[in-house]
Amino acid sequence: MPLIGAHVSAAGGLDKAFERAEALGCESMQIFTRSQLQWQARPVTLPEAENFYRAWQRSTVKSVVSHASYLINIASSDEVILAKSRKALREEAERCHQLNIGDIVLHPGFSKEAGEDEGIENIVDSLRRLFDDTPDHRGRILLETMAGQGSVIGGDFAQFSRILDMMDWHPRVGFCVDTCHVFAAGYDLRSAESYERLISIIDRHVTLERVHCWHLNDSKAAKGSHLDRHAHLGEGEIGLQPFALLMNDERFEDVPTILETPKEGIGDEGNLSFLRKVRGQ
Repeated sequence: MPLIGAHVSAAGGLDKAFERAEALGCESMQIFTRSQLQWQARPVTLPEAENFYRAWQRSTVKSVVSHASYLINIASSDEVILAKSRKALREEAERCHQLNIGDIVLHPGFSKEAGEDEGIENIVDSLRRLFDDTPDHRGRILLETMAGQGSVIGGDFAQFSRILDMMDWHPRVGFCVDTCHVFAAGYDLRSAESYERLISIIDRHVTLERVHCWHLNDSKAAKGSHLDRHAHLGEGEIGLQPFALLMNDERFEDVPTILETPKEGIGDEGNLSFLRKVRGQ
């Protein structure tokens, strides 16, 4: 079965995230390993890495995923932004290597005035540089599906196919499927039939074996709206059925399924309770 989890805070020390995840009954968790509000980040110290490792060894959390900074835009045609983004991504990869975190979720970025082709070329070149610079790393970059707003890359699975082809299907490229984002981008998943169609589309373009994370969010906005507006499970336009189907989908055995729903209202507790219930727990 998929590993139920949530994005949790690492405030007060990266190792503290495990306590918060365990309190929620998480089997997986997503964290920010650094501040999302600034480009610069100090390296992980040896004591921090050791504390993180020990906390993980004691924890019931099986899988940890990092989410890269929202500032990073490796699709950018702006030379300054592109250089800063590549540096920040390289630093994130090093941090995760030190923490033994195997997957980094990354927004593909916005191409803006440059257009889709140049944006994709910049993504491919950025990832190639990263992998060439870190041959001893096992960590993967999970490109996240996007809602398709503006010039964003990742609202169409065909764009991911192009990236994989241009990278000769590099083994360190994977994907994170966000349910709100794909719905807002125009992909339906509200019924058993449409859920299976979406899974078939994913398999055709990137293969299911490369989906190493799901973000579980309902959508406040309508299908095809291109608006990224997260809602609690069952309180948006998607409804509960696809989340119940995913929780029992053996094709995603041991894949982290991470809540990014609002913290107010029923919160993570309520959403996790639903996921456990439909899984028969």
